[in-house]
Amino acid sequence: MRAVLCKEYGPPSSLVVEDVPDPEPGPAQVVVDVHGCGVNFPDVLMIEDKYQFKPPLPFSPGGEVAGVVSAVGDGVTGVALGDRVLASTGWGGMAEKVAVPAASVVPVPPGPDLVEAAAFLFGHGTSHYALRDRARLREGETLLVLGAAGGVGLAAVEIGAVMGARVIAAASSDDKLALCRERGAHETVNYATEDLRARVKDLTGGAGVDVCYDPVGGPYSEPAIRSMAWDGRYLVVGFAAGDIPRIPLNLVLLKSCQIVGVFWGAFAGRDPEAHRANVAELVGWWRDGRIRPHVSRTFPLERAGEAIDELAARRARGKVVVITR
Repeated sequence: MRAVLCKEYGPPSSLVVEDVPDPEPGPAQVVVDVHGCGVNFPDVLMIEDKYQFKPPLPFSPGGEVAGVVSAVGDGVTGVALGDRVLASTGWGGMAEKVAVPAASVVPVPPGPDLVEAAAFLFGHGTSHYALRDRARLREGETLLVLGAAGGVGLAAVEIGAVMGARVIAAASSDDKLALCRERGAHETVNYATEDLRARVKDLTGGAGVDVCYDPVGGPYSEPAIRSMAWDGRYLVVGFAAGDIPRIPLNLVLLKSCQIVGVFWGAFAGRDPEAHRANVAELVGWWRDGRIRPHVSRTFPLERAGEAIDELAARRARGKVVVITR
């Protein structure tokens, strides 16, 4: 089979595509013929040796896939040949086939194609866990989403709207914000041209926001913290801007607010039962048309480096998917 390989750490342009042996399913594993692999920010970090998980070289990036089950290992029940599934892989997804634990696969509901399915789990899983479990977002509260047109940000906009929040989407261009409005945002902030704190203050009548979802970090985090309401919850999701901010902790005291970490991958491993319940709710919303992944671009396997660069350069709207068939 063909696979994208990171043979030495470096930029997306350093990736290569080579033939490698087909995977065989071990006990309790299945092999998935990959139709699409969603591109996520950890892929950007992993190939540059900047991520907390460090697979041994050479490895294939790609943390979420969708495809068709083509082989089943010993002891597997509930998954059969020919099933359409999606799965979180951590890495290894940018290949024509991947072996994954059978317990980790999720049936794709009727309707969505497998390219759309490849863009579902990471962004929506992260955002659901963040808003439902970590922020305890309540109907009628105000939610500020930074980086709102990115993969996890747009999912947070959708899920916040489904949960009954008033959603303020913040992004860096008017076309990104138009997409956010299409996906449920009630108000928008262009933080490339507007003062984030002043605009949020105006939109909330000075009250601030109950929850802030921040996958960006960098220069936007402190003004977002200063925009929190009393007893608010500020969600630390990631650092797409590149810089990990240093927050003056007196702001947390003065706002009586919380800074809450969001590590969806670790949660899924530590509490698989709760993770499965979350995914079941998400799939139900997806099946009912209440949420839907937005795939802005697709790239063939040979151009996987360009797909990762699309994310690294912050050009992506929603999700980018590498397709293999």
